[in-house]
Amino acid sequence: MTGGTSITASITAWLMPHLILAPIALPLLTAGLMLLLREERQRTKVTLNITSTFLGLVVAVLLLVQAKDPSLPGGLGVYLPGNWPAPFGIVLTIDRLSAMMLVLCSTVALATVLFSAARWHRAGVHFHPLFQFQLMGLAGAFLTADLFNLFVFFEIMLAASYGLLLHGSGRPRVSAGLHYIAINLAASSLFLIGVSMLYGITGTLNMADLAQSIAGIAPADRGLLHAAAAILAVAFLIKAAVWPLNFWLVPAYSAATAPVGALFALMTKVGVYSVLRLWTLLFGPEAGESAQFGSQWLIGGGLLTMAFGAIGMLGSQRLGHLAGFSAVLSSGTLLAAVGFGQNLLTGGLLYYLLSSTLAVSALFLLTDLIDRWRNDGSNLAPYEQTDDAPFLSADLVPTEGMNLDDKEEALIGEVIPAAAAFLGLAFIACTLVIAGLPPLPGFVGKFAMVHALLNPLGLGASSGFQLGAAGWTLVALLVASGLLALVALTRAGIRHFWAAHDRSAPKLLVLEGLPIALLLGACAALAWQAGAVMRYTQATADALHAPAGYMRAVMTAEPVPNPPQPATTPGGNLP
Repeated sequence: MTGGTSITASITAWLMPHLILAPIALPLLTAGLMLLLREERQRTKVTLNITSTFLGLVVAVLLLVQAKDPSLPGGLGVYLPGNWPAPFGIVLTIDRLSAMMLVLCSTVALATVLFSAARWHRAGVHFHPLFQFQLMGLAGAFLTADLFNLFVFFEIMLAASYGLLLHGSGRPRVSAGLHYIAINLAASSLFLIGVSMLYGITGTLNMADLAQSIAGIAPADRGLLHAAAAILAVAFLIKAAVWPLNFWLVPAYSAATAPVGALFALMTKVGVYSVLRLWTLLFGPEAGESAQFGSQWLIGGGLLTMAFGAIGMLGSQRLGHLAGFSAVLSSGTLLAAVGFGQNLLTGGLLYYLLSSTLAVSALFLLTDLIDRWRNDGSNLAPYEQTDDAPFLSADLVPTEGMNLDDKEEALIGEVIPAAAAFLGLAFIACTLVIAGLPPLPGFVGKFAMVHALLNPLGLGASSGFQLGAAGWTLVALLVASGLLALVALTRAGIRHFWAAHDRSAPKLLVLEGLPIALLLGACAALAWQAGAVMRYTQATADALHAPAGYMRAVMTAEPVPNPPQPATTPGGNLP
């Protein structure tokens, strides 16, 4: 027994350094294998997709455990795929932030692929390979430590998203897809321009090496550096759906099929992740004259995006648009909080990032089921047809014989079908999280951010601290946006669950209900373990705002000496 345990431990110790590569290699190999299969072999592709995504979640959890290992230098795991030291070779890193994002990405991906297996994966060709390529791009963006490979993984992610958005065809998807492709191609061009300018100024694209070079930039080049950073930031902020560059998001996300829309909820978070990673690394306190560059723009853009998202939710009638504006509201909240550059605030926003992403993804999945129920089994129906109130006549007077009094026996004892009850309870849970009401994690995240704004030095130590106009505006918008979201979602809930009448019970498959339960169960787990999760996100925020450990770990990573070579025969040929 002891021998078997030691062998297992040895295998695990050998595999752990290479696990950093697994979130990229696993979906790449899975997608390549599925491309070799005929399109008729849908069952095999579904099985491969679900299995690979589940294994990706297991790997992400293992990496999360590894990132918490205090023995890692700077809390960072570094992997050199080409065995070249930084900044000359490709570098992959795993720290608390990237591990957390991988777990979030894998959780949402597993829920969406299960949901798609019920029906949507058959709506077009190559859904499963595109899905895996999308996961590859997302994972690579979270793991890479240099800007050029960040661009490569962005393009992989975007190329797959173009195909996924058009999955299911139809005029609305084609129209929204053309706008989506055009704006993202423009963002990619800005990305390349910004990266080229940074390379011309600093001579490197490795993030840690860039951070070391920022403070020593010549005064004559400082303005050019800021211009390059601003151009690069615009590319990230387009992806993060900042106002006014987010006009494309709601039409595109609402036109996509439900599982694709739920997966796309992660796409805006990639933009937020990139801004958070690079801004804290390149423009922290050690950046000299460039310290905190762009903070006011981040705060202002985030606040405007919050207001736009909340008003958009209030003005939306379609559930798909509600879900899209919810993603915009979440992104704006995160960007505004990032701009303050406070450790405690960053810890709260990371917690809020987890809960809001899970809830928005669940809302996209719910949208498909509720619309199908409302449209009597049809996925597409004219939204111009409104539901009349079931208890009013055409003259808006109570219908004769219809009991409206709660004391009337005719209204007592009506059985709610189990599927309808599930949809209603799931919608209520999404509403509570997105609006930020207790006891679910949306409230915990917003409360943590308000607490950090009012007490940046901790309770009892922030006496005399002046919050400022930007801080008070964020506090006000956190409350007001939650109220507007609550009104919008409650109105939609009344329309689809309360005011509906004489409608057959919804038909809900296990593969459609299980993913929603998984996402909302993850939200419940965040609330249940709020203390432990907040300690993790706070430690993550502390590491982000002290980037010296990140730079030291990347720049001092040593290649493996004398890696084993293939055996050769005496003549010098391979056996």
